[in-house]
Amino acid sequence: MFFYVSKIFWFFIQPLNLATFLLLAGLIAAMVGRRRLAAAGSVLSFLILALSAWTSLGALLLNPLEERFPRPPLPQRIDGIVVLGGGFEGGINLARGGYELNAGGDRMVETAVLARRFPDARVVVSGGNGELFLDGEGDADTGPRLLGALGVAPERLILENKSRNTYENAVFTKALITPKPGETWLLVTSAFHMPRAKALFDKAGFATVPWPVDYRTSGREGIGVFRDNPADSLQATTFAIREWIGLFAYWLSGRIDQPFPAPGG
Repeated sequence: MFFYVSKIFWFFIQPLNLATFLLLAGLIAAMVGRRRLAAAGSVLSFLILALSAWTSLGALLLNPLEERFPRPPLPQRIDGIVVLGGGFEGGINLARGGYELNAGGDRMVETAVLARRFPDARVVVSGGNGELFLDGEGDADTGPRLLGALGVAPERLILENKSRNTYENAVFTKALITPKPGETWLLVTSAFHMPRAKALFDKAGFATVPWPVDYRTSGREGIGVFRDNPADSLQATTFAIREWIGLFAYWLSGRIDQPFPAPGG
């Protein structure tokens, strides 16, 4: 139920959709003679789009998430690497059978680099199709094609292709791996996603070393307008709002212990 409620809620609340719905509501209000409601809907729609696409709001919201778990010194020995899904274009890969990467593709590239550096480490790709309405290939199904092409032997791979969200990533991967005491596992995911991911793996009883990748901010954006192209700014705002809402929702539901997890927390 949590999965479906979260997906439906996010469909309506993400900036582009919310602005569209407010504009539509304003048009309907204008058609029935409710001028004040029409004006309010139109103004709110414009403000959401303008703040999301033309200002540094997204970067300012993302940066605290990205800075929360800095990369630690790389351990001398690694028993395994867990990479979370979200780096592939699932719909395209389902249709074409390739391994097209999206903006989060650094997760998979870094995993291949780490796997080459630690040739004895197992590599877990965790991620099924997490879309509610769209069909696509899960990252655990696509991952072997890319990692194999980059030189990672197939016998090293462990594939978890049932999870639909980060909570299921943690629970299903823990059940699949049953990590032993004293083992060292790296957790690879986008830097802005690491606080929630690390907290969920800790809650599941799977101790990991955070290894954030896919940084979206430099930390130098500051407050201003037109600091990036509008499409990237809108995407950054969307990711940031989704992640902050996700942290709060997971905390309220008891799935994580803190609304803003920190190292050692």
